[in-house]
Amino acid sequence: MDAPFWALWWVWGAAALALAILEVLVPGFVFLGFAIGAAVVTLLLLAGASITLPPLLLIFAALSLTAWLVMRRYFALPKGQVKTFDHDIND
Repeated sequence: MDAPFWALWWVWGAAALALAILEVLVPGFVFLGFAIGAAVVTLLLLAGASITLPPLLLIFAALSLTAWLVMRRYFALPKGQVKTFDHDIND
């Protein structure tokens, strides 16, 4: 019997790649957390884990949220600071 669509590792790998590409097009570390979560789920499925859909989605959500919070902590500007530009790249 074939595995369900959501239990195939390459589906999660393709989703991770699509989310990473979307992050390049829409920057802000929004989609990168989801891409990291999907990539870790891909690795879990490649390692041979046979997980049903509800726990798989819970793992994906928890890892995505954790990755987003870690990136927000380490890549954000210091509190109260605003990024300003004094010159144009074309000058």
